[in-house]
Formats: sequence, C-alpha cells, structure tokens
Amino acid sequence: MIGTWVSIVPPIVAIVMVLATKRVLLSLGSGIVTAALLVASFSPIDTLQNLWDAAIVSFWAEGELNVYNIYIMIFILLLGVITALVSLSGGSRAFAEWAIQRIKTKRGAKLLTVLLGLLIFVDDYFNALAVGQIARPITDQHRISRAKLAYFIDSTSAPICVVSPISSWGAFIIGQLALIFGTSAAISYSPLSAFILMAPMNFYVIATLAMVFFFAWTNIDYFGMKQHEVRAQEKGELFDPEKEIPGQLKEDFPTHSHGRVMDLVAPIVTLVIMTLVMMLWTGYRIGGSTSIWTIFENTDVPLSLMVGGIAGTVLAAILYISQMGKNETASFSLLGKGFITGAQSMLPAILILIFAWALSHLIGVLETGPFLSHVVEQSNVPVNFLPAILFILAGLMAFSTGTSWGSFGILLPIAGTIMINAEPELLLPSLSAVLAGAVFGDHASPISDTSILSATGAGSNLMDHVSTQLPYAVISAGIAAIGYFVLGFTGSVWIGLVAVLILIAVLFTVWVSKGKRTISL
Repeated sequence: MIGTWVSIVPPIVAIVMVLATKRVLLSLGSGIVTAALLVASFSPIDTLQNLWDAAIVSFWAEGELNVYNIYIMIFILLLGVITALVSLSGGSRAFAEWAIQRIKTKRGAKLLTVLLGLLIFVDDYFNALAVGQIARPITDQHRISRAKLAYFIDSTSAPICVVSPISSWGAFIIGQLALIFGTSAAISYSPLSAFILMAPMNFYVIATLAMVFFFAWTNIDYFGMKQHEVRAQEKGELFDPEKEIPGQLKEDFPTHSHGRVMDLVAPIVTLVIMTLVMMLWTGYRIGGSTSIWTIFENTDVPLSLMVGGIAGTVLAAILYISQMGKNETASFSLLGKGFITGAQSMLPAILILIFAWALSHLIGVLETGPFLSHVVEQSNVPVNFLPAILFILAGLMAFSTGTSWGSFGILLPIAGTIMINAEPELLLPSLSAVLAGAVFGDHASPISDTSILSATGAGSNLMDHVSTQLPYAVISAGIAAIGYFVLGFTGSVWIGLVAVLILIAVLFTVWVSKGKRTISL
C-alpha cells in the first residue's frame, strides 16, 4: 500500500470530511486513523503503534525532541499571551482608537493589511501571526470580517515569501536549485540568479496578488466571502460566534482609560525586531558566513520566533505592571489571569496543528508525494504540456499533504531532471510551475499549517477561512494553468505572462461591471 494509489486515500478522507462536516479535528482524526490502518496493513497492534508514533511526532522525532514544532507551539502560546496582556493594559483599545482617526476608510484598512503582508516577507509563519496582531484592531474597527482578514494574510504571506530571496522560503528554494544545477554542466546561471529570473514566471503568485489588491481596493466580494462581509457590515458580527475561533479571548478584562498606543506597538515591534535579530544571528552561527543568502539558508526560524515571542511577552507584562498604582483595575492576579487566558486562547490552534502534523507524518510514511511524482515520470506526455502538468501536480500534492515545502523537495528535482534532459529552455518555467502549484495547494488545503496559522492570526474559524479563500485560489490557479499552457505551446515566458495579465484584466472588468449593476439594482 505504501507508494501506491492507496496512499492518497487518507488525505482525501480528511479533506472530504472537513469540507462535509466543518469539524476539523474529527476530520483530521479520521485521516490519521485511515493512514495508520493502511501503514499497518490493518494489523490492530501495528495500527495502535502508528497512532502513538503520529501522536508524539510533534514533540519527539528520530530519537530526540522535535524542537522545530515545539518552538512553533511555544511561539503561538506566547502570541496569545501578548494579545491578552495588551488587551488587559488597554493597548488594543488605544491603538484601535488611534488608528481609526488616521485610517478613516475601509479601503485604507484593507490596503494597510495587504501592504503589511508584503513588507513582512522573511517567513510565512512570522508573517501570518504578526500581520494579524497588527492589523486586526484596525480591520475590526472598520467591520472587515475575520475571514477577509485571514484571506489577506494567507494570500500575501506565502506568495511574497516564495519570490523573495531574503526569506526562509527563498533560502530553501535556492538551496534546492543548487542541488539541481550541480548535476548538469550545461546550466549557465547561478541558483540565486535563476531564482530571481523565476519570479515573473510564477503565474499563480501574480494572479493571487493582483486579486488581493483588487478586493482590497474595491468593495466587491463573491462566493462565501460576500456572506461574511455582509454580516460584518450589517450586523457588526466579524465572525460566527457559534464556531471555534482560535486566538479569541474568552475573558472580559476590566476597561479603563490608562491604555496607550505604545502598550500594543512596543511589544509587537520588539517581537519583530528580536525575531529578525535572532534569524540573522542563528543563520550566521550555523552557516559561518556573513553572506545574507547563507544566513537565510541556515537561519533557525522557530527558535527565532520563540525568542521574539518571549521578548514581546516580557515587555507587554512590564508595561502592564507599570500601570499599577495609577490604574485602579491593575493587579498581579489579573496579570496571571492574562497569561492563562492568553495561552488557553491558542490551544485550539495548537491542537489542530498537532493533528495536521500527525497526518502529514503518516502521509510521509505512505509515500503519497513520491507516488504522485512517479505518475508524472511515467506519463510520457508531450514536453510542452509539462509546465502546466507540473503546476497541477504540485497543487494536488500540496493540497493532499498540507505542505508546500514537501512538494518543493519532491518535485523540484524531478522537474529539473526531466527538463534538463528533454527541454532545457523550459527548465526555469517548469521549476516556477512547481513553486506556483505548491503555493496554490497550500492555500486550498484545510490541513495546511499556513492555513491554520493565518486563521489563528486573523482570529477566524479555520473552515470559514478555507472555504472563503478557496474560490479565489481556484480562480487564480485556473488563470495560472492557462498561462503555463500558453507558455508551453509558444515557448515564450512573456507571451504566457501577457496571457495571464489579459485574463486578470478581463476578470476584473467583468467583476467591476457586475458589481456596479448589483449596486444600481
């Protein structure tokens, strides 16, 4: 069953269940049990062992602590604590009042969120959680639904990281390119120059970012997102109160007038600066070079996030303690309650992550990714179709496994080997198609860790985020796929890019026209 068509059954079970029931943990659990049974060939004892291995993989892997996942979980808990402390100190309220006086329109609030998503490009985890913390008070004031906020976060974080060389994604991809190019003496460009050349070939990123700016600039919404935006505008309900909202504080803290903008800004800025400093330091310490590319290739992102989270939490606590004596509501008992409440608010998100990591572990054992890649190798399709096919396959793989990086690691070498031998002129477009497809699959998948963290950062229900983003992601993917077909047939990147831009322009023209008719009616 390992490495065969059966290996795609567990992710299909999880995804169908989550779309049908909207119950994420139940659905992930169903996928986990299915995978454990298949790995064990339905042996009861071995199935139990597989379930145990999957349960502890988030904490213990390959005979040692899984510090990568542990640090991510600690950072998420700390982010919840920071949220509680800045609310307790009145910083969230003060920042919202300050922002509403300067950002007076809904469009301004949306554009600010998008620009923050583009500016914080060093890591997608960092982007998703930091942008949510900064933008949420502003978007809440302008009655922008949490689902819309999660869409802006998710659709800027991975797309900007995958085309930025100074990012954890860029460093990983450049390292993969170095391995691919090292097998052929015919390659004339460096991995870094190839990565930069590939940016305009990532048609999904171009379509996605164009769509993000379109929805930020206009008041037009479609599909499930429209329902969330109408409810937010007409009822003031930014999310469905009946659903689980990760990161949503359940404690009503005392209100007071002692809060300052600094009480929110200073902890977040400290978190950002300390995270960046630690990324530079750990990258230098591990890589032993002052080259920025080497630093980002070797940086320890989870450790950096945790240290940044600790620094931000400590400062948030100090700022609240400094109010004692003048703020009649401030007390150490409330401070302790803030720590507990903040950490508790993030437990649902952490539990979903643990389940998603467990399913990813078992999918890896089943070799779902290698099976899908083997399908391409054995397909013998015309080479001109390969960029579009690689895009679709990478999307399916990332959608099924919940990881774009896993898809990169499996498909980039395969695409490189095929195109170097068959059609070197289409090498970079094919590699870009893999990157584009993996980001699309990541956006569309309810078991993706970036989907989970984007929903957490925005304070949105996970399935509300996935279901509202999915139509936009599919449309962008359709435009990108057509672009890759045009590129393959013409052999020209620029003709493919022009086709993508024309499709985007036509789509936006139709949407604007339809939006005007709706308003006039």
